[in-house]
Amino acid sequence: MNHSSRRKESLGSRVFSIANATLLILIALACLLPFVNIIASSFATTQEVIAKKFILFPTTFSLDAYRYILSTPTIFKGLGVSVSVTIAGTIVSMILTALMAYGLSRRYLPLRNTINFIVVFSMLFSGGMIPTFLVVKSVGLINSYWSLVFPVAINAFNMIIMRNFFQALPDSLEESAKIDGSNDFGIFLKIMLPLALPSIATISLFYAVAYWNTYMNAILYINDSVKWPIQVLLRQIVIVSSGMQAEGTSVDIIPPAQTIKMAVIVVATVPMLIAYPFVQKHFTKGALMGAVKG
Repeated sequence: MNHSSRRKESLGSRVFSIANATLLILIALACLLPFVNIIASSFATTQEVIAKKFILFPTTFSLDAYRYILSTPTIFKGLGVSVSVTIAGTIVSMILTALMAYGLSRRYLPLRNTINFIVVFSMLFSGGMIPTFLVVKSVGLINSYWSLVFPVAINAFNMIIMRNFFQALPDSLEESAKIDGSNDFGIFLKIMLPLALPSIATISLFYAVAYWNTYMNAILYINDSVKWPIQVLLRQIVIVSSGMQAEGTSVDIIPPAQTIKMAVIVVATVPMLIAYPFVQKHFTKGALMGAVKG
């Protein structure tokens, strides 16, 4: 009886494992195949991309799209702007987020609950596009790279994750440091930040991806096409290569340019794919510790 039951459990477990693996493989393929299609299309000829709706491997291998992209300084300018904004924005956001998160994690902070309520409230209701634009304009940030950083410098969700991380650390660490004569800023720099490295790595990735994908703010606040980040430049390439008129564009592409669109998508995506493995080991730990504990 026990042997038969064990066999049934073993068979059921095996069926579940096979079904689970099959489902996960299908989900992985659904995520992976579109990107493989984009990469393959970027190396195919324009005629093949137009003739075939889906390409896994190009029949005729061509580097024309990448030659075109690399032959114009426009793409390099866009990439340079995106890299600069991503690095500067991530640093500014992490400094401000870490300081605010640590302050709100201290139970003795005056008006702590009120400030926490305001932070959560801002996640549900925002001032809107027009009031934000008027604020950015009134402080003189229009057509400045800082207009892509300061309006989104602190993300409420990221700040709450980091606050919960700091809150989960034992109070005895702070108490012992104060007994040794350390002040709040010293405790933050020498004790709390080193312990929060997994959370910092995770949230830095969140911020970096957000800044790298900056699109709407650049459309609203940047008037000079020379200062456009890569995502806005990608939009202009898509518009022009579709045979439509794009105002103020500095990209000259003769349609049809399907392979050029695919190649620009690859160029815009690869930097984030390269950066991800360096913080992957901290990703799950940082996100879970900040989200679950507290």
